[in-house]
Amino acid sequence: MPALLLNLSASNLLLLHRRRRLLIPYLAARHAEMSGSEASEGEQRAWAESLIEMASELVDAARGEVHMLVECKPDGAPAPIDVVLAGRHPDTGRDSFTLVELKAWSSVTQSARRDRKVEVPGLGLTSHPADQLGRTYDFFTGDHGPLKGLQIHYAGFSYLHNADEDAVRDLFAPGTTTGPHALCFTRETRGDLHRELLRQFDTGSGDSAAERLLQRMGVRNPPLLDAMIHSKGEDTVFTLRGEQQRAADAIRMAVERTARSPRAGLLTDALQKDAVFIIRGGAGSGKSAIGLEIMRQLGAQGHTVRYASGSRAFDASMRNHVGYRDTTFQNQFVFFSSFIEPPAERLDLLICDEAHRLRERSTNRRLPEDRWGKGPQIDELLDAAGVTVFLLDARQSVRPNEVGSVELVAEAARRRGVEPTIFDLQDQFRCGGSDAYRRWVHDLLGFEGRSGRPWQPDGLMHLEVADSPEEMEQTILGEHRSGASARIVAGFCWPWNKPKGRVRRLVRDVRIGDWHRQWNAWGDSSCEGGAPPAKLWGVKPEGVHQIGCVYSSQGLEWDWCGVILGDDMVWRDGGWVFQRGKRRSVRQVKIWRVRKAGSLDPEVRSATVDQDVFEECVRNAYHVLLTRGSRAVVVHSTDPQTQEYLKRKVGETAHEDLRPTWKNLPPPARRTRVVRGPKKRTVRLRQEVLF
Repeated sequence: MPALLLNLSASNLLLLHRRRRLLIPYLAARHAEMSGSEASEGEQRAWAESLIEMASELVDAARGEVHMLVECKPDGAPAPIDVVLAGRHPDTGRDSFTLVELKAWSSVTQSARRDRKVEVPGLGLTSHPADQLGRTYDFFTGDHGPLKGLQIHYAGFSYLHNADEDAVRDLFAPGTTTGPHALCFTRETRGDLHRELLRQFDTGSGDSAAERLLQRMGVRNPPLLDAMIHSKGEDTVFTLRGEQQRAADAIRMAVERTARSPRAGLLTDALQKDAVFIIRGGAGSGKSAIGLEIMRQLGAQGHTVRYASGSRAFDASMRNHVGYRDTTFQNQFVFFSSFIEPPAERLDLLICDEAHRLRERSTNRRLPEDRWGKGPQIDELLDAAGVTVFLLDARQSVRPNEVGSVELVAEAARRRGVEPTIFDLQDQFRCGGSDAYRRWVHDLLGFEGRSGRPWQPDGLMHLEVADSPEEMEQTILGEHRSGASARIVAGFCWPWNKPKGRVRRLVRDVRIGDWHRQWNAWGDSSCEGGAPPAKLWGVKPEGVHQIGCVYSSQGLEWDWCGVILGDDMVWRDGGWVFQRGKRRSVRQVKIWRVRKAGSLDPEVRSATVDQDVFEECVRNAYHVLLTRGSRAVVVHSTDPQTQEYLKRKVGETAHEDLRPTWKNLPPPARRTRVVRGPKKRTVRLRQEVLF
């Protein structure tokens, strides 16, 4: 799996170091986790201090805009490299990369026991740093490396900032490794180090070079829907990696073994019984990428494949946004409830995305109740295909009647004599590839039982607290107008009124002080002013002016996401308190308003829902909302005490250079926002009086 701790310019790393006293302990702890090192706490701290020293050397050499990719480990690499420096070459203007091994050693002796090994006091026998660099150097430019085939400038060196030349002279003994990655600098040769930095980098920003490397590593990925549109539906554009690829291969082989041969119309020789796969992983772990990729591959081979989802927003986005005017593509997408009546001929493959949203039995508002499902919905899905794949994340189950779980699927499969195959995805491909942000969200919501550290900016994901909803809206609308994708979402803490009158005017339901805004539109039709229906709110440009909820945002992502935490989850006395709200009717205008602050989700706040289940649903809903941003998340709470808690957990992040605004993004990071459908005519909004 690709991994990265930081992507910051040297000057910004020093800025954070000066402002945040916890940076060195944080870097030391994360280095220990990511490298798997068993070094002592003091040795880990020394490594973090050497990283700060390296940033200082770059700034002193007037190369503070060079980017430092810290603990950089592309998928398949033998080990993480301490730092990759990314910038522009002074002679050619091409991308220039330098690998750096940081060593806090003060002395080294050549090993008398093992060739090409050195002895370090307190550490023992270890590899020569040039050998370590050489292996990583070969991988980066090799057949599977992220820099394969690029015309770039490339070098490497080791930096021993605590050492004098005499104390490490054995590193330069005859027979040691030579080459472009074998340079070694100490505190006595800082002048030589600066000259090497000047040879490799100009004074310009390294953000474009760093972004290109991140994209080739698979750390930076385009939003899934946009990726499919740009590829014209022929490829998801995501390169499956590690466990993703293993899962996809296993599913493909199972379909080929169990299905009819599409070309010969005959059963394959290796005919086997049905197969069931369970792929579980958190938000952004690449579950949907697997499903869409195997749908593309096996559909192209002639197999019958359907892609079922429990999310109306995801389904509508696939049909009407990605598959605009492509009926064949649209017809591949169905709902879980589409199999009340089994297909005339069993499918070869059924992919069930958002499978945590499975219901006990199927309902369909377009059918009379006597035609709804009679048995468990899980059995209908297993009846429909020879191979069934379930993609699920228990932390995205947001309603009490959602019963999808590994246990449910496994038990249903075993009743049929089928042992399910389970794959666990641990990687993070959303939220800028920031594992630190994923951890921060989990700690904030209390998933691991930890309070967690305050947020530490990492250059992969940006997080900030807005002082008011007006400030949040100004940021989100500003990014949208500049060219980024952006939305505001909120907890379900206000009534959701139906559109009014023939013009389908939306009520300003979300009310925080004097700031009143509309929820995403109820129903399947557009509303006054071109407001899209909720199921398309996340992909239609007009949706930026309404507030989304968990049901309209599940499965989607945007560059910038504003998240409003309502009074359903407030911070009190060191812990979260979950509150059910009540609504009141305003009969004169036939609308609902808040009577008591708290959750107003009708299916979640009901008195028939146990408190533990209620709390889990609310917590999971905010987990979904907080993981919709791919570059930046702006948070705000309607509760003053919770707002203060958020400020403590986020800290100060207002430094403008750290914000991934559209104007700050390097050209390789600017993705054109995709707009689908006919051009909308301009509609003049009438003044809203009653609502």
